[in-house]
Amino acid sequence: MLHLPSWVTDYAKRHDPTLGEAPLAFYERIKGGLRVAALDGAAARFGVRIGQSLADARSIAPQLLTREIDHQAFATAFAEFADWHSNASPLVAVHTDCAPYGDLVLDITGVEHLFGGEAAMLNQLTQRLAQLGYHVRGAIGSTIGLAWATAHFSPGAVISEGRTHTFLDALPVAALRLTSEQTTGLMQMGLKQIGQVRERPRKPLQARFGASLLVRLDQAYGAIEERLVPRLPAAERYAERRFADPIALMDDVLMTAHDLAVQLACHLETAGEGAQAFHLFLYRVDHKVMTLSVNSGRATRDPAHIARLFKHRSERLIGEYDAGFGIDIVRLAASSISSLEAAQLTALQSSDASADLEKLLDRMSSRLGVMAVLRSCFANTHQPEQAVVLEPVVARTPDDPATAPDQALIRPLRLLPRPEPITVTAQVPDGPPALMVWRRVSYRFTKAAGPERIAPEWWRSGRPLQLVPNAEPSEPDRKIRDLSGLPAPTQEALETPPYLEGADTRDYYLAEDETGRRFWLFRQGLYEVQASPLWYLHGFFP
Repeated sequence: MLHLPSWVTDYAKRHDPTLGEAPLAFYERIKGGLRVAALDGAAARFGVRIGQSLADARSIAPQLLTREIDHQAFATAFAEFADWHSNASPLVAVHTDCAPYGDLVLDITGVEHLFGGEAAMLNQLTQRLAQLGYHVRGAIGSTIGLAWATAHFSPGAVISEGRTHTFLDALPVAALRLTSEQTTGLMQMGLKQIGQVRERPRKPLQARFGASLLVRLDQAYGAIEERLVPRLPAAERYAERRFADPIALMDDVLMTAHDLAVQLACHLETAGEGAQAFHLFLYRVDHKVMTLSVNSGRATRDPAHIARLFKHRSERLIGEYDAGFGIDIVRLAASSISSLEAAQLTALQSSDASADLEKLLDRMSSRLGVMAVLRSCFANTHQPEQAVVLEPVVARTPDDPATAPDQALIRPLRLLPRPEPITVTAQVPDGPPALMVWRRVSYRFTKAAGPERIAPEWWRSGRPLQLVPNAEPSEPDRKIRDLSGLPAPTQEALETPPYLEGADTRDYYLAEDETGRRFWLFRQGLYEVQASPLWYLHGFFP
């Protein structure tokens, strides 16, 4: 856990050197008043505190510099600041339980040995931030609650799992991330340390302070798992390169990506794996991270193919690429990993002839965009206009045999974007069409087949079935209702229109006119339900 208590003012001074060393405070408008929202150490030494009115703060510190805070802008900047820490740990999250910015959670499981151990890693991270001008406190613990409590109330400590109870018991109750009301209430009861709270009966504590107190207690001691939500996707395998002198040109970045793809392919080949998603992280020296992601239609570890996808992806960075003062770390990560046979890396790539087509689709998607290369797939529905949906080829879903169309059904080669209303004349009201007027042109049919009845999918309409009560129940029904104790129908229920099953039912006809043109048209509604159902033209046959 890294705690940056004055990150807002530190960040502002780094980006605006004119602020100098003068005391600085940010204020916000609350209910028409101006309140201090963030301050630096110099302002705190004058006695300014968060939540104080701006007038009082200026009265005790006349030289105080003030700025109005932009919470959204600072939250975005802190998120980018958190992403930059992924060069130390693959899982980094912004901890927002107590403040929108100021706390970072790093999962260092399995990476601490790269820094020489947990204590050495904590020392390196805090020193690096201190050199950049940030006031930072850090701690390492086996749970998020323990790490947060240690970073805020005993910074610099590395608590092993066996010392959790001993260490936490001695910390004040405010280290449990409680509300001010809960903390004050515990202090009034004489419970000043966490260990005293832990030894008290749980039910009375829950009755007085709520279940959140017990949750925080259990999270700190590890009885309840508390998960972090990482900002960047977790990389299952990655390769990276650090530069002594930062690079800035895109050509250098792409060349590095190719070299990293070769290293990553070796790791994947050794494990017998391939990946479908690749992410290129560019760590700028000004503590920002740029991310480029590409996807493959099938698992691959071909370094030339991966590098080519990033090259096409970079061609779409029109005005988006900004290396700032340079890039000192480039990391290539792979996700969506699955097993991949080694035989697919032979000279002919694969015995499957569709591999070349897959690579072509991958290149087109990386160059044109994921949503520019789509494929059609069947949907499990009876509605003709909804029977086919589009999805990106690089994010395809497995074909469901249940959605395959019935080959016995006759469907036109072309459907109109939406059914167009037509005027139809039939020999009998419920018979096949004999004459159609579409776009002011008459078509006389010589043949017609049908109907094929397609009922509406009531379970997708969102309209529930309604029980229609009788306005005047019969005497037996009234006796049954009185004996059962059921209430009489309300006037609102009596005035609600009944559910008209079949009102949207379609009767499709295949009709051929005098010149041999064949149309697919339908009548919406049944004569038993509607006095004059409507006709629509929906498609054409070859």
